[in-house]
Amino acid sequence: MPLLFKDINYVSETTEFLRDYLAKNPEVAKGQVEGRSLLWDKQVDRGFQKDAEESRVKQKPYVYEAN
Repeated sequence: MPLLFKDINYVSETTEFLRDYLAKNPEVAKGQVEGRSLLWDKQVDRGFQKDAEESRVKQKPYVYEAN
């Protein structure tokens, strides 16, 4: 049997700590959800995004060339 499958029920000390911490402090999980919503869960304005992509000026292949 390969070494990877020897002990399938192994849980690291870090995982045990995090599970115990979150069980004792449920407000942390709520704070994580609130933080995610502040940074990532945003409505995207597709029209604005399309306009921004279309108006982008293409970069020259060699940016340091002086014309």
